[in-house]
Amino acid sequence: MYPQLRHDKENIDHLLSAIKEKAINYLGQLDELPVNRPVPELTDQPMPENGIGLEAALEHFYKQHFNKLSASAGPRYWGFVTGGATPAAIAGDWLTSVFDQNTQSTTGPGDISALIESETISLMLELFGLPPVFCGGFVTGATMANFTGLAVARQWAGQQLQQDIARDGITTPLRIISATPHSSAIKTLSMLGIGSNNITLIKCMEGNREAMDIAALETILAAANGEPLILISSGGTVNTVDFDDMAAIALLKKKYNFWWHIDAAFGGFAACSPAHRHLLAGWEDADSITVDCHKWMNVPYDSAVYFINKKHSSIQVQTFQNSNAPYLGDPLESFSYLNFGPENSRRLRALPAWFSLMAYGRKGFEWIVDNNIAIAQHFAQRLEAETTFIPVAPTRLNVVCFTLKGDGNNKENINQALASLNEAGKIFITPTTYKGSYCLRAAFVNWQTNERDIDIAVQELKRVQIGRHQD
Repeated sequence: MYPQLRHDKENIDHLLSAIKEKAINYLGQLDELPVNRPVPELTDQPMPENGIGLEAALEHFYKQHFNKLSASAGPRYWGFVTGGATPAAIAGDWLTSVFDQNTQSTTGPGDISALIESETISLMLELFGLPPVFCGGFVTGATMANFTGLAVARQWAGQQLQQDIARDGITTPLRIISATPHSSAIKTLSMLGIGSNNITLIKCMEGNREAMDIAALETILAAANGEPLILISSGGTVNTVDFDDMAAIALLKKKYNFWWHIDAAFGGFAACSPAHRHLLAGWEDADSITVDCHKWMNVPYDSAVYFINKKHSSIQVQTFQNSNAPYLGDPLESFSYLNFGPENSRRLRALPAWFSLMAYGRKGFEWIVDNNIAIAQHFAQRLEAETTFIPVAPTRLNVVCFTLKGDGNNKENINQALASLNEAGKIFITPTTYKGSYCLRAAFVNWQTNERDIDIAVQELKRVQIGRHQD
C-alpha cells in the first residue's frame, strides 16, 4: 500500500478525532464568526509529488483557507434561503460519506440504501400531509428537483402530441405558463431544450401580490384548445413568500388538461405549521412538486426532493431510463433511481433528512417554521419602529423585503448601506428588486436564529442608515 495511505488508515482514529475537535470548535464559534468575508485572491498551490498525508493536509487547509470561510451555517446568514445544519443532519451527512453508498435499486442487487431513501420520502410525505400517491427522490437542490419534475412534464406534453421527446427530441414548441417563476425554473427550461423564452407570464393578483390571477389562468387554459400546457406555480415566492391559490388550481385540474408543477422550494415547509398549512391546501393534486431540504429543513447543502405522482411512472421511466445498458437490468421491472431520476451515480443523500426527521419529528419542524416566521415578523416591526428602513411588502412568512424610507430610497444609498453591512460581517443579506423598487431581503430559515440576532441586526441597520427620510 502507498505509504501515506497506509499511515492514514492506521491512524484513522487519531485523525478523525482531530477533525472532530476542529468541527466542535467551529460550531462553538458559529454565533460570533463573520457571516461575510471579502473574497481574496488565492495563490496557486503546487501539487505535492508524494503527498503530505491527511494530518498535514488538514493543518494546511486551516492555515490557508479556514479564516476565509463565512459562517453561512450561522444564525445571522439571511442571504438567499440558507438553513444551518442541525446536529442530527450533521450526523447523517458524516455517515453518508462514511458509508459511501451508490443509492440505486429498491429491489437489488446492491444494498438497503435505496430503501432508506424510499422510507425517507415516505416520512417527508407524511410531514407535509401529502398522500402516498407520490414517488420521489433526492437530488442536489431545487434546480435539479425542478429539472426532474419538468423533464417528466416535457415527456407528458410530447405524449399529448403523439411524440416521444425523450427519444426523438422536441419537434413542436412547448408552452409553459407561470406568474412569478423562480430563476431556477427558468434555467431548467433552458437545460431541457424547451427554451427560457417559451414561457407565458400570467398576470398577478391586484395589490401587493405575487400570486397568479386565477381568472387570468383560466382564460389561458380555456383558450389552449388542446395545446398541452405546463403550469409552474409558486409555493412561496422569493421576495414575499406569496402562494398561488392551490385549491383553485386543483379545481381547474378537474376541468382542463395541463401539467401542474409546484415549486415549493422552501414554502413547502409551511405545511408543518398548523397556522399556515392552508396555504398549500390542494397541492396534493399536483403532478410534480419541488421541495428543498437545505433550506428550511436545515440539512447541509446538496439536498432537495422531487415528488411525482405515481400515475406518471411510465413516462418518468421513458424520460430517465438507461435503455442501452443491459447490465443495469430491465428499467420497467423494478423501481430503480437509475431509471426514475437524472443521476446514475448518487450518494445516500437522504440520510441527513432521515436523521433529522427521526430526531426532531413533526413537532420539531413545526417549531422551526413557526419560530422563523415569528422572528421575521419581529424583525419587520422593529425595522419600521426603530430604523430608517421600511418593509416594501407584507411579511407573510419568513422573508422580509425592505428599503430605505423616503428620499433615502435609491440604489446608490442602498448599495452603500449593503457594502457597509457586508464589510462588518455581522449580518448577511442580499439585494433584490420588488415591483420596480430596489431593496434588501432577509430570509429566516436557520434553526438557531433568535431575538438576540435581531437586536444585532437592528443595531447594524441603525449604523448604516443613510440620508434624510420622510415619514
